[in-house]
Amino acid sequence: MVISITGSILFSIVLVLYILLALGFPYGEFAMGGKYKTLPKRERIISIISVLIQIFAILILLHCGNVIELGIPDKAANILCYFFAGYLSLNVILNLLSKSRKERLFMSPLSLIIAICFWLTALNL
Repeated sequence: MVISITGSILFSIVLVLYILLALGFPYGEFAMGGKYKTLPKRERIISIISVLIQIFAILILLHCGNVIELGIPDKAANILCYFFAGYLSLNVILNLLSKSRKERLFMSPLSLIIAICFWLTALNL
């Protein structure tokens, strides 16, 4: 339970970042390869989609950590938790390969900790 709550809180930091990016705040160096300081319209739309996926992932994490009940089968939720764990693990690698120093230094460790929270929750540890 504590691990899933911790992961959810940390993932919420990423969620807030993507909301700010979608609203046009100049934090683009922390995301999407750091190519833009302020995201263009197309990337802002991608940020909105990402926000929706992140909310879903947080809900899955909290469900698998027995913090909330979503009314979906536990097996399906656990599979989704593994999926997000794998996705975030890949995301760590992509963040480390980013041209943006801010993304490498801030998002890589954050993604790693969140991925670990998803893995541990999926494994029911």
